[in-house]
Amino acid sequence: MHGERSLYSSPWVSLGLVDVEVPGGERFDHHVVRQARPAVGVVVHDPDRGVLLLWRHRFITGTWGWEVPAGGVDAGESPERGAAREVLEETGWEPGPLRPLHVYHPSNGLSDQRFELFAAEGARHVGDPSDPGESERVEWVPVARVRELVRSGQVTDGLSLSALLWWLTFEATAAGGELPPHPGAVDAPRGSGPG
Repeated sequence: MHGERSLYSSPWVSLGLVDVEVPGGERFDHHVVRQARPAVGVVVHDPDRGVLLLWRHRFITGTWGWEVPAGGVDAGESPERGAAREVLEETGWEPGPLRPLHVYHPSNGLSDQRFELFAAEGARHVGDPSDPGESERVEWVPVARVRELVRSGQVTDGLSLSALLWWLTFEATAAGGELPPHPGAVDAPRGSGPG
């Protein structure tokens, strides 16, 4: 990187034009979106209730979908503390102890945005969400139904999709979330598969 010129800046996001040279010698200008703070998301699971999700509308894409509690980390706040705060603000539930699941950059060819995913086992109801405008409703969804929501395209938010897929793949069965097999794999008679 040979330099960067600011094209736009706000407390939320900035856009820069970077003078970059890639390995192999090609040099060019590239637009880069800089995020002021990381985003966090939490898969809150309770063995008796399921997974805590929000049904919400996103005006940018004009879509409705299921999402995990998520948001930005405030200045001076750790990602874990920010994640717990977001769960409480958006749902009215205080999550149990959080543990990290994964950290990734969702669009690293364009942006430096960082997503940090957490899991929490259990939650304590404190009251109504402090920011009721965050979602139309908050629900505990059984794990098997969460899997169906993902499969049927009702989870379209990238952070939520990544968090739920990670949790379903690596955490769900360990957390007591029994997952039914995929319908195409149920009770296939021996020797009847593709061959």
